[in-house]
Amino acid sequence: MPAERPLSPWHLPPDHPAQLFLTGPTPLFALTGDPRVSYCLYVPRGHSNSGEPRPLVVAVHGTHRNVGQVRDHFAGFAEEHNCVVLAPLFPAGLTGPNDLDSYKFFTEPGIRPDLLLLDMIKEAAGRWHIRTDRFHLHGFSGGGQFAHRFFYLHPHRLASLSVGAPGRTTLLDNATRWWRGTADSAELFGVAPDTEAMAGVPVQLVIGEHDTHIEVWEGAEQPGSRMDRLRELRENWAQQGITTRLDVVSDTGHSDLAVIPTVLSFLFEQIEAPAGRRHAPAGPQC
Repeated sequence: MPAERPLSPWHLPPDHPAQLFLTGPTPLFALTGDPRVSYCLYVPRGHSNSGEPRPLVVAVHGTHRNVGQVRDHFAGFAEEHNCVVLAPLFPAGLTGPNDLDSYKFFTEPGIRPDLLLLDMIKEAAGRWHIRTDRFHLHGFSGGGQFAHRFFYLHPHRLASLSVGAPGRTTLLDNATRWWRGTADSAELFGVAPDTEAMAGVPVQLVIGEHDTHIEVWEGAEQPGSRMDRLRELRENWAQQGITTRLDVVSDTGHSDLAVIPTVLSFLFEQIEAPAGRRHAPAGPQC
């Protein structure tokens, strides 16, 4: 029996009830190849298969996994700029009853979240008219951890990168093993960071002005605050020729939703700028 074909918006009349699930905010779709994970999208109303594939923005959740909220904060931008937003869900408990973090590090046995995201994008492209060779990636907090580590392994797939307030960071460091450094990334993942390719990707680092809490609990894995770690990451990348803009959002603490307008301002410059002029202009400094 042949596999069932995924329906696209253009397969249905404009007034068909299923259009409510294929455009606008979609339901969560289980990934066919690994139903443990899923994804939802925001697809502009009137989405069609005419013209060039639409730009794709991927927004990765933090540890609380408020996937729908994050996706919905990109909805107006998606409509205005005719792009599609995909928000993956990597549930808690994937590798054990107390697992909150496996999607952030890429090294837990039995799960490669970076490859699962690429599978989600490929699957979504079978239903919607989206660009898949390069996409825009944003992640905040736990999603920021995912996003900057994805950057190390797949810079050629990114049109731009926005890293928000990661709690733990991986530096480009050939003397320190993963996840604190990248000395064994080729051994673990079959690829070492390509800093030349990374330098060609526009990068935003974004954080709330008051996101300066220092974790002092026993076993804290990195010193200092998220602000300290983001500054350290920026300096580390600059040493490798990777230019970034640092946006510090005023009157804001550790809030994924509060930084989204600043992220959208960055995305506007990447999606609407003429080809060949896209880069990460200097943002406010801290």
